[in-house]
Amino acid sequence: MSLLQRAREWLTPAEPLPGQVVHYQTPPDAEDQYRLHLRIEPDGRGLLIINASTVLHLNQTAAELAKHLIEGDDEDATAQAISSRYRVRQSRARADYRELHEQVITLATSIDLCPVTYLDLERVEPFSAETSAPYRVDLALTYAVDASGTPDPEARKRVARELTTEEWEQVLRKLWDAGVPHVCFTGGEPTLRADLVQLVRYAEDLGLVTGLLTNGRRLREEDLLQGLLLAGLDHLQITLASHQEKLHDSIVGQSGAFKETEAGIKAALNGDIYVVVHVVVTPQNAGSVVDTISYLARLGVPAVALSSAIRSGADEERRKLEEALQAARDEATRLGIDLVWDLAAPYSQVNPIEIETELSIDTAMRQHLYVEPDGDVLPTQGCNVLLGNLTTDTLQSVWSHPERLKLVGSCS
Repeated sequence: MSLLQRAREWLTPAEPLPGQVVHYQTPPDAEDQYRLHLRIEPDGRGLLIINASTVLHLNQTAAELAKHLIEGDDEDATAQAISSRYRVRQSRARADYRELHEQVITLATSIDLCPVTYLDLERVEPFSAETSAPYRVDLALTYAVDASGTPDPEARKRVARELTTEEWEQVLRKLWDAGVPHVCFTGGEPTLRADLVQLVRYAEDLGLVTGLLTNGRRLREEDLLQGLLLAGLDHLQITLASHQEKLHDSIVGQSGAFKETEAGIKAALNGDIYVVVHVVVTPQNAGSVVDTISYLARLGVPAVALSSAIRSGADEERRKLEEALQAARDEATRLGIDLVWDLAAPYSQVNPIEIETELSIDTAMRQHLYVEPDGDVLPTQGCNVLLGNLTTDTLQSVWSHPERLKLVGSCS
């Protein structure tokens, strides 16, 4: 072999492992109980799901280290394999393996974690590439917004029915089997579904990371909140219009709503769950949104999502909304509150991804899907392009639908 050929071989990156899913669960007698699910993409990147509560995004090297970890390979065997494939010193491969192992164990034995996490091992940027399945699917269980079944006025009128419990369970199974790690139950108001706890428990039993987007009002009911926690719900996102009672009630259009939402937030904060409060900045609350952030900090809220329809309206209105958003972000940073940009939003609300990443909502189509109450699938909330229905179509056919790929291509 010539020197040039050896140099080319040395510089050629290792071929990625084939796409696959591997699992691990600690033995019943282990002191620390946890379970791991690793999905390796065809390009070598990976998703590691810890305890069906946290998704780790891994680059190719970290994904291979995680595979060795899950399969029980010791340090020496792992270091030898990684050293051979990536032409690094075995001491370096051994150190990386130890670091990943320590981080995974720490996360696996911790509580109240953010549902999506990045390790320091050359993190993979979100939305950077197509994947074999969505990272997250948002499930609109209902478009009802009150106990009488009144639909969201913005909801699509062609949605004539809601899936049954059994149908939603079939959808969840289909998503899990296709490699989806994370679902968010949304609406409308999903807590109006009598089977919500059952669906959360079913998703948890499969291994899915589960989130709930709600106005928080029913969380003040101890039976419901405890039922959700015991079922394994991993994170909550509660929508709040303002810390000012009259203003909040005016924006949501219902008297007494603020006190019930406030009670729901307080109850959730006392539970063993990760809580985010979503504030949509509007012309009505823009002047007081900084005070709303301060109010949330006093409650002990660890994270907020901020969004606003800054792309609509007159120039002066957009400028005021942008200034209010920046001021709210600055206040959250000053108070040590995390800003969460990559969670879904209830129907008719602005998706917080627009604000915190300065990317269009369309860009999220690379990684997410949105399912309506009748099982119809859209590329994302508000993008009314029908890709199929999960009661009859496979996720693969939906994910590879020409219209979705066309939309993804248009925002590349």
